Parts: sequence; C-alpha cells; structure tokens
Amino acid sequence: MFKNHPKGLLTAALSNMGERFGYYIMNAVLVLFLCSKFGLSEAASGTIYSFFYAGIYILSLVGGLIADRTQNYKGTIKTGLVVMAIGYIILSVPILATSQNTTWLLTLTCVALFLIAFGNGLFKGNLQAIVGQMYDNFEAEAAKQGPEALKIAKDKRDSGFQIFYVFINVGGLIAPFIAPVLRQWWLGVNGLSYNAQLPALCHEYVNNAANMAPEALANLQQLMTAAGGAITDMTASCLQYLQIFNEGIHYSFIASVAAMLISLVIFFVSQKTFPNPAKKAAAQSVTYTAEEKAAMAKEIKQRMYALFAVLGIVIFFWFSFHQNGMSLSFFARDFVDSSAVAPEVWQAINPFFVIVLTPMIMAIFGFLARRGREISTPRKIAIGMFIAGLAFLFLAVFSMMKGYPSADTFKGLPIAEQIAAKAHWWVLIVTYFFLTVAELFISPLGLSFVSKVAPKSMLGLCQGLWLAATALGNLLLWIGPLMYNAWPIWQCWSVFLIVCLVSMGVMLGMVKWLERVTK
Repeated sequence: MFKNHPKGLLTAALSNMGERFGYYIMNAVLVLFLCSKFGLSEAASGTIYSFFYAGIYILSLVGGLIADRTQNYKGTIKTGLVVMAIGYIILSVPILATSQNTTWLLTLTCVALFLIAFGNGLFKGNLQAIVGQMYDNFEAEAAKQGPEALKIAKDKRDSGFQIFYVFINVGGLIAPFIAPVLRQWWLGVNGLSYNAQLPALCHEYVNNAANMAPEALANLQQLMTAAGGAITDMTASCLQYLQIFNEGIHYSFIASVAAMLISLVIFFVSQKTFPNPAKKAAAQSVTYTAEEKAAMAKEIKQRMYALFAVLGIVIFFWFSFHQNGMSLSFFARDFVDSSAVAPEVWQAINPFFVIVLTPMIMAIFGFLARRGREISTPRKIAIGMFIAGLAFLFLAVFSMMKGYPSADTFKGLPIAEQIAAKAHWWVLIVTYFFLTVAELFISPLGLSFVSKVAPKSMLGLCQGLWLAATALGNLLLWIGPLMYNAWPIWQCWSVFLIVCLVSMGVMLGMVKWLERVTK
C-alpha cells in the first residue's frame, strides 16, 4: 500500500489515526453525554455541540495561521496534541452533576471542549500540510528523472491522500465502541444494566419529582426496576444510576488521552522524516496593460462568484449531513431498539462505509472518465445533494408509515408502547449508507472544486472560506433537535429532504456556468 510513496506517509497516517481515534471516542457520545450528565434538553446539548463542531473548523484557520507565521509546523502539531490531551483529561474526571455544581461543572466541560477544538485546529490542517509537502518534495525529486517519472509521482498524490483518509476512518470505525463498552462494563460491576431512557427520567425526578407526570413516573419505576435499581428510595437510586452511568463514559475519555499521547510519541519519534511546508516563493513583478488588468479582474470576479455559489450549497449539506451526531443520535436513542446495540455505536457505520465505498466510487468515476463521460465536479456535488435527500426521504416515509409523533410525545408514552413501536437497526444502516455516499460525492470533491476555481493568489483564502462554510453549516445544527422534539418526526426529516432537493436544484441550475468557470 505504501510502496513508491514518500517516506513518512505511514507514520503521519498512524499519528493522525491515533488522534482521530481519540476524537471520535468523544464525538460519538458527546451530545448524548451532555444530556445524561447534566440533564440538558436535546436543544441545549445540541447548541453546545453546534458551537463545538463549528469551532473545530474556525480554529483550524487559527492553527494554520499560527503555523504559517511561525513556520514551526511540527511544534504546532505537537502543541495541538498536548492541548487536546489536557481537554480530554478534564472530561475524564467523574464528578456527579448536581443542582449545586452544575453551573461551574458545565462551564468546565465547555472549557475542555474548547481546548479539544483548539488543539484540533493546531493539529489537523498542519499535519495535512506536511503530507502535502511530502508529495511536493517527492514530485520535485521525480522531476529530476524526467517527465515520465514526474507523471508517475503526481499520480501518487491522490492515492496517498486516500490512504491518509482511510486511516482516519479506521480510527473513526473503532472509536464509537469504546464508551458504550466501558459504560456497560461499569454498570455491570455495580449490579446495574444499561437503559438509554433512564438518565433523562432520573434527572427529571431528582430536579422536579413533585411535578412529574404520572406516566413518566411509572416509566421511571419500571425501567429502574429492570435496570437493577431500588425504587424504595428513588432519589438515591437515581443519583446512583446517573453517577455510575456517566462514570463509564468519563473513563472512555482516558482512552482519548492515551490516544493523544500515542500519537504524540509516533509523531515525535518520526518527525525527522517529515518535511517543513515551504514558504511560498514571492511572485515576480509583471507589468500588465489596462485591458489585461480588466480581463483578469473580470475572471477573478467570476471565479469568486462561482466559489460563493458552491459554498452556499455546502452550508446546507453540512447542516443536513452532520445531523448524524445530533438528530440521528437522538433518533437512535429514542426510536431504535437499543437493547442489543447502544445508540452511540451507530456512529461507526459512517467510517465503515467510507472505507468500503471509497474505492468503489473512485472506480466508477475512473471508468466514466476512461469512456469520455467524466462527470464534472459541480454535477457530482448536485448528485451528492440528491443522494443525501434520499436518506431523509427514506426516514420521512418510514417515520410516517410507523406513525411516529414528536420525540417529546413518544418519550411520554408507556414503556410497553415505546418498545412495540421502536424501529430495527437496519433503518440506521440504510440512512447512513445514503449519507456516506453523498459525503463521498461532496466533501473531497468540494475541496477539489475550490482548488480549481480559486485564483492562484487567493488559494489559501479560498480554502479558508470552505472551512468557514462548513463551520456555518455546523452552527445551524441546533435547529434539528428543536424540530425533532416539537413536530412529528417525519416532518423533521422532510425539512432536511427539502433543503437537500432545493440545494440540488439550485446547483443543477448553475452547473453549465460553473463548468465554464472551472475550465
């Protein structure tokens, strides 16, 4: 796999895989952890998640700027791993949230999330820059051997980044299992069993037992008995269950700390094999006529208009796609039978499909290109929006056929009715299949489009705009849980369907213009 690739690609990929493994342990459980730990509503935990996810992309710009200014990419990367480790250490401390300490404890948790996002910004983009420089150097050496060697070296770049991307998803595939396994083990050690619905009911009882609806109280008693807790002193049982339930998740963050340290060791031992990204050479002064300047200005305007048009579409893609960590996580917890598989584990489906489907989709694109029927990048993005729409169409139709109400209404039903109405896990597999195919059409190809359309003098700015568009899409994620709790959920999925289809229609309307601009 690594044959005829630059020296250092394997260790860079391993270092990145370790960091991603630690990150995805936390990310798979984050929104549900905020609910179970602090008793937050889905909307409140979703808002924190939205700002955290947006911050990752915004702070990537800051991390890139720091490395560019200091020209110390390796030091910036190592600092990022240490900062992330500190964030995970804070998250790993198992303190029971009570009405007396929730304010400062939630604030401390948000500080930890900021450290993780900031460390991620220092690490992620700069390691990718080092890998890019590996291939710049690799191609420069090949150029000395002649045009044919240079062509072969350039062909290696795409496959090298594919290898790098696969390693990211290997980490993402394993990580979602860690927290549920540790939580299940810790509950078992303490004579209790897992139930996804109990934490919310426990918080409601501890904070507002007097005003608890009779149906909710009956559900709490039934689930607590089934989980192995005593109902003679319900307050004590609820506090005990919350403590032990969340301790198991806290312990999983220790694995994230270990993953950061392993990545740091790999990077530290191998750093001599990594190049430093070179400063851009100063452009030679060239004199242009007034007509040439006007023509260049017009072309730059057209290219920037095209870029902003695509970025507008991308905002709505990420708003829809990243519901996998939000509304879809809540759906897996509330509407899918989790007796055999914890809801967090389903976060592993996306990286699994990325690993399996990437070579297939690339083979299809290659086959069409060889036949002279290559699909342009703007058209691929439009197709990706359509495929994302299929995921939400499937969910909307399925939810309508099942007659699902809003999540709040569903959770208030008697336990027996909830269990009888819950969906099987295949629903999530079908949904994630469509969303992953859509991701493979849009995410890497969108970056390719940016590199094609961006004026050469503004390439860094335009790549930053792509990250900013992704961040803006993530800032909108909190809307999903609001709809999920307030409306029959087929209506919630229908909103995402409409967003995807409208975006696809707008993109198709611009395709010929965008194809013309990128030529």
